[in-house]
Amino acid sequence: MSVGAAQGKPAPRRRWARIAGAIAVLLLLLVLALRVALQPEHVTGLVLGQLGKALGLEITANGPGEYRLGGSPVLVVRNVVAREPGAETPILRAERVLLSLPWSTIRTRGAELTITRVELDAPVLDVPALLHWLATRPPSETRIPTLSDGLYVTRGRIDNGGWHIDGIAATLPELHPGQPVNAQVRGRYLDPPTSIPFDLSLALSKPANGAGAAIVGPITIDRGTWRMPARIHLSGPVLLGDDDLRVQPARLKMSARYQSGDTDLPFALGLSGPLHFDNATWTLAPVGVALRGQDTVPNFDARGALALGRRLVLRLDGRLPNWPDKWPALPVPIGQSTSALPFALDYVGKPDLSDIAGLRLQRDETRFDGRLRLYDMLAWIDAPANASPLPPLSGHFTSPRLEISGAQLEGVEVTLEDPAVQNHALQDPALAEDVVR
Repeated sequence: MSVGAAQGKPAPRRRWARIAGAIAVLLLLLVLALRVALQPEHVTGLVLGQLGKALGLEITANGPGEYRLGGSPVLVVRNVVAREPGAETPILRAERVLLSLPWSTIRTRGAELTITRVELDAPVLDVPALLHWLATRPPSETRIPTLSDGLYVTRGRIDNGGWHIDGIAATLPELHPGQPVNAQVRGRYLDPPTSIPFDLSLALSKPANGAGAAIVGPITIDRGTWRMPARIHLSGPVLLGDDDLRVQPARLKMSARYQSGDTDLPFALGLSGPLHFDNATWTLAPVGVALRGQDTVPNFDARGALALGRRLVLRLDGRLPNWPDKWPALPVPIGQSTSALPFALDYVGKPDLSDIAGLRLQRDETRFDGRLRLYDMLAWIDAPANASPLPPLSGHFTSPRLEISGAQLEGVEVTLEDPAVQNHALQDPALAEDVVR
């Protein structure tokens, strides 16, 4: 018997067997621990907790999650809610979020900001909650991620108090810093009774503030009593502020048809000027306007201001090159003149142009200054010959000379009063100043 054995020490073979057994037990315990730690609920909880901590948000997901490891790890979470701590309204909710990241992004802990793919199913974004959270964020450098396999949104929605956009489907095939961006987005803007479905292609010269942008595609403005299908082309450099958007200068081209009952009026519209979107209102001031129409839609060029939100504001000074042939004939000598017709149009009211507008119109020494409803005037223009000879408007008309039914009239002054217009005041001009300022 050896000395080592006599002293109770294990033989070398038995000692290595015990070490191997201990390592096996430790490996088994490690595998069990990893299996528990890598359960989807543990992974999603860890990832969302770290993300929420970085963004100052509470991010939870109470649906079944899953992950896949491979060429690009994929994490899927369901019933996601992101909110400011203690806030009642979430900033974002989503039925399902898929995030695929390359191993390089994971190894560098986001220092290399590359994402393979992002999918959002039924996301709901609350704009007031988003703006409140953004106001609390410290200033930081904007980093543009790389999306190699794109961003895909289905059944999305944006809420902003009185208006919202639903049915959002967006596709961004790829995104790379410094490279052109192309995307497709469709949905429906709703601010009852206004509904505007759209299907637009978006292009950016690069993903950066001040980049050149173009938006092209069909939209339809539907107000129930009338609708206006159109195709738009909007272009210009885009500047994103803290809670507003500017395109300066903006150029908008639109070919459209105004449809109401049996009325179908095609026209083309061009707008140019600084475009500003803030507080759910689009403003162009100053703006250049060019309208080209057919039938009863006139041709004119004008300058002024335009704003569209809960109210429509039009403040235009322009010139009609001629009196449209489809309009009722003007009396001699006004109708024989070839002079252009300077005009000024002021409107503050409902976006469907159903409120009262102010109009000043001149040809040579003949002038009119009054008020009218656009749709009543259009109906009068389209009325049969035996309808009322007087237009549905209120105002003051002056002319140095008129010829009516062979009679020569000198120093003509006429006051027209239509009860449907006379008993309704124009909107306060100060409202227009507040909107377009």
